[in-house]
Amino acid sequence: MANVTARLKIKGNLFEIHVDLDEALKVKAGSGDIVSALDSQNIYNDIKKGHVAPQKDLIDAFGTSDIYEIAKKIVTSGEVQKTQEFRDAEQEAKVKQVVNLIIRNAVDQHGRPYTEDRIKKAIQEVHYSFTNEPAEKQMGKVMEKLKEIIPIKIETKRIRLVIPARFTGQVYGLLKDYKEKEEWLNNGDLETIINIPAGLQLDFYDKINGVTHGAVQSEEFKD
Repeated sequence: MANVTARLKIKGNLFEIHVDLDEALKVKAGSGDIVSALDSQNIYNDIKKGHVAPQKDLIDAFGTSDIYEIAKKIVTSGEVQKTQEFRDAEQEAKVKQVVNLIIRNAVDQHGRPYTEDRIKKAIQEVHYSFTNEPAEKQMGKVMEKLKEIIPIKIETKRIRLVIPARFTGQVYGLLKDYKEKEEWLNNGDLETIINIPAGLQLDFYDKINGVTHGAVQSEEFKD
């Protein structure tokens, strides 16, 4: 993987290091090895000019002169540069995720699914700019743009859920994107009605049952 720069500004001073992009991103995500990620034993104020940071600045900013502790702080709290090739691959993966979600959940005016080629072509026609948001969040925004040029709608399922009081805090975040209404019952349980894209229903049940160990009561409203 490419060698790139990671940087962090503390107390007005910039600190930079050379890192392996792949391993540094793993460290940033909490699973990598900073020893493997670090590609140089120096902490710089300016890598391009080769200016090594004075030890007193390191201690003042990080409370230590240990290079690996400092490097880990820079990677986890700072910015890891990404190559254009890496950004292009990220973008391509995001587009594919969104397109797949639309194919799984959307239909035309006759209830027929769209092909991958048609959805990709339509996205190009509306000039939608993809972001780093999760694919599930971007799907709705893409759909609104696609409606301008093709007849398309999301097939949804309307479901009533009753979540035991002891799990409501853990589950609430999973509901926010789909919630139609909610009611807190006298015993502390949460009763809610959600509208969820049909293609996301199984994944949603997997997540919510994983948190509640299957204790959620569910009832699907029939048309």
